[in-house]
Amino acid sequence: MRRTAIFAITTATLAAISVAIPVGAQHAEKHPLAATLLIKHNQARAQVGVPNLKWSPRLAAEARVWARQMARDDRMYHSTRDQRRNAGENLWRGTSGYYRPEDMIDAFLSERAMFRAGTFPEVSTTGNWADVAHYTQIIWAGTDEVGCAIVTGKRDDFLACRYWPSGNWIGQPVG
Repeated sequence: MRRTAIFAITTATLAAISVAIPVGAQHAEKHPLAATLLIKHNQARAQVGVPNLKWSPRLAAEARVWARQMARDDRMYHSTRDQRRNAGENLWRGTSGYYRPEDMIDAFLSERAMFRAGTFPEVSTTGNWADVAHYTQIIWAGTDEVGCAIVTGKRDDFLACRYWPSGNWIGQPVG
């Protein structure tokens, strides 16, 4: 059985089962998937001392549209800046039904191992900002809202998360 997980870098700066949770942040706890994704994001933010994100129904709906597109095309790729209305974007893809939502977000958070505080894009111990771009988008101090969706395609699940305002701006401090 083929099990894969792939995730793509955020592009805010440089460049079928469907789940999107249409709830405000105050109601995220009533929707287990929204709550799980929001908690994972906010735990990472708490570790670096930045304010919690709020769940955005608008961003979740937009993320769902994009996740459906990727599932239809059976490939993971970023939306254009115009398509996402300048929001930040983290993407993930993996074998359908094999990964929990927490695992998907943990893939982004695993980049923390290569992160070093600094000025973007000089924030990676590898010298390549793309190695930490999911993580830096999640902990970006100026980001206030997140909305995510998971869509099942032919054989893979697709996760799209949108962030507002976007992070990963050149010349700005991270961590």
